[in-house]
Amino acid sequence: MRPTDDLPSPLRPRVWGVSALLHAIGDSLAVRFGTCAVRGEIGGFTRAASGHCYFQLKDPRGQAGLRCVMFRRVADGLQFRPAEGWDVEVQGQLSLYEPRGELQFVVEAMRPAGSGSLYEQFLRLKAKLEAEGLFDPERKRPITAHPRCIGIVSSTAAAALRDVLVTLARRAPHVRVVVYPCMVQGAEAPAQIVQALADAARRGEADTLLVCRGGGSLEDLWAFNDEQVVRAIAASPIPVICGVGHETDTTLADFAADHRAPTPTAAAEMAARARDQLEAELDAIERALLARLVRTLDGASQRLDRAALRLLRPAQVLASHGQHLR
Repeated sequence: MRPTDDLPSPLRPRVWGVSALLHAIGDSLAVRFGTCAVRGEIGGFTRAASGHCYFQLKDPRGQAGLRCVMFRRVADGLQFRPAEGWDVEVQGQLSLYEPRGELQFVVEAMRPAGSGSLYEQFLRLKAKLEAEGLFDPERKRPITAHPRCIGIVSSTAAAALRDVLVTLARRAPHVRVVVYPCMVQGAEAPAQIVQALADAARRGEADTLLVCRGGGSLEDLWAFNDEQVVRAIAASPIPVICGVGHETDTTLADFAADHRAPTPTAAAEMAARARDQLEAELDAIERALLARLVRTLDGASQRLDRAALRLLRPAQVLASHGQHLR
């Protein structure tokens, strides 16, 4: 016998169906909270192929997190690109995602939080450098199609460097690679990145430079928003591909570089074409040249045959000339 079987009927708890209970909870949340605003730090930000965005809004102390969804129509209307680690204020409604029974916050609006936030600093510096023309499309240079040497500005301890080296070894083992080591995070990183770029320019070995590091929070990537780093990238005499962070991460270095890659691996793929692809193109060129050579030789052979036929009948040739003389 169950513990509640002997209770009078009015005292027994109501037995809910799962869907009915979740509907009731969702209705209660809508009535209790309605539209509300929440402030927190973005974590685990992803944008699906559908254009919808999914992330967690975290407490600054990291003790609590709220799952959030921002549908494409809202994301497309933002004047900025949300990224990992940003402090934001979102407005929307609490709801229950019934297939998993999970609480989520449906975001209807988002804005950076606080005038002193890193994002505000990012916007101010971006506007300043943009006004100077540092990000103008006319400044962008093409990447060398067939580099003899590729330089990499990154940390020797970074996983991103290993990914880039593996990609280059697979795609273009014939291309020489030079690493200009530097820190990519922390207070000393900006000065070291600037020095690595200066070393690459002074040594003049590389045809293309890759500036790389893996993903992280806004704070982790902040060295690539440093004004001196951005100016050094823009002033580099060697074309620069910036592959910092993941696809959703954006730094000022991306705007200053000649080309922006969504990941370090993509930067390596952009810098060097695959050897088998180049070999296939050379084979096609060889076939085209041979075909043209055969056509040229065939044409010359036919002209030679016609000339030989005329020489075999000298009497006819003399008679023809004689008629002209009369």
